Amino acid sequence: MDRTASHRKTALILAGFMLLLISCNLGASESGPPTLAPLPAPTAQATLGYAEARPVALPAVGATPIPSSGDAMRLLLDQVESDRLMSHIRSLQDMRTRHISSTQTSTREGIGAARRYINDQFEIFRAASGGKFYTFEVGFQAYTSPDERTSQYNVVGAISGTELNAGAVIVGAHYDSIGTPRDSGEVFAPGANDNGSGVAAVLELARILSASQYKATIMFVLFSAEEVQRQGSIAFAKWIADDNLDVIGMINLDTIGNIHDFGGNREDRYLRVYSAGPNDASVSRRLAREANFLSHNYNLAIDLRVMDAVDRENRYGDHQSFSDLGYPAIRFINAFEEKRNADPTDTIEFIEPDYLRRSTQAALALVAALADGPRPPANIALRERDGGKKELVWEPVEDAVSYVIALRPAGSLIYADQLPISETKVVWAGFADYAGIAIAARDSRGYIGPLSHEIIPR
Repeated sequence: MDRTASHRKTALILAGFMLLLISCNLGASESGPPTLAPLPAPTAQATLGYAEARPVALPAVGATPIPSSGDAMRLLLDQVESDRLMSHIRSLQDMRTRHISSTQTSTREGIGAARRYINDQFEIFRAASGGKFYTFEVGFQAYTSPDERTSQYNVVGAISGTELNAGAVIVGAHYDSIGTPRDSGEVFAPGANDNGSGVAAVLELARILSASQYKATIMFVLFSAEEVQRQGSIAFAKWIADDNLDVIGMINLDTIGNIHDFGGNREDRYLRVYSAGPNDASVSRRLAREANFLSHNYNLAIDLRVMDAVDRENRYGDHQSFSDLGYPAIRFINAFEEKRNADPTDTIEFIEPDYLRRSTQAALALVAALADGPRPPANIALRERDGGKKELVWEPVEDAVSYVIALRPAGSLIYADQLPISETKVVWAGFADYAGIAIAARDSRGYIGPLSHEIIPR
């Protein structure tokens, strides 16, 4: 079968949006010995079950530190532009309100204008994208609002993947806003940070990533009606579940551009990452740990701090629509919150452009690593060896030049230590000291891909 025929199109959403579904094959390669490298210890968090990283000494079996990430990821991240991000926020704010009950027919304000703006941006990316075998696909998913009075639309863009069984990465944000009173479609509801910032980031990711094609499919989804019990993402998550789409991870970008709290204190060093528990068993918590792991290995300019909760107390976000159905899903949100939900002063003046740029870069790195990094090692086994040692062994990954073994201490939200290694096996007595072990492959570009499933050593 020729390449064009193998990329059969399948229906993406009810409105007829077409998407090329993807896939992936694991392959073979190998190399030499390990050195334990503790991850940078994060600032202490007020979260349950958190444990500080401990120093652990690996017996002298030779040192083969993994080379630096290389230029490929840095070149990608350098394409994120603050001016573009701020321009999107300004355009969305100038629509006065994006409440789901606001006008759908005006070209200048309301939820309809916001939908058209996002779609127009996607169409620009579509026109600039592609080559012989793919294009950036664009479409809508229509559904009825909770009050059954209006039609609402999720706006979707997608890049088809190239490899068999590689799955899909979803990055999303809600584009609706809300004011006071909360049921009014007329009052001023600028929603610059909540969630013009997330929409701007998704649009910037789509602009940058639509220039190429990746192992896994990437879907960019802008949800309506998040402010009304996340009805848009519930509709979309149900659609992908009905269609049995294999989701590697869903990243929800919601309120990522502000650095102050209500007392004027500032914090621009990290984003909070929320995910459904429990800590040892949840696929969403594993994705949150993976985001933290990749942020350190890619030397990102912002920390991704794993929180021990699905969201802030008595709050919710679109990622929950996916984790509720068993998909791995996480939320990025700024460290501090100065603007309350439905706040008419949530305007662009309170957005910090550099923080928003770094937040967007973090999302871009995670999406690119999940979608185009080397596939995770398979057929992993932890075998008993003499002297209380254990041998960790796995199948070589086709395009890997080395590997990183991620190590999670008991009670820790993160992989606090790691072993860079160029072989596909290592014998060590220290594995028993950890509650979880996962492995990622690194390719010649410096890309570190998704972590494998987690091995429990005891």
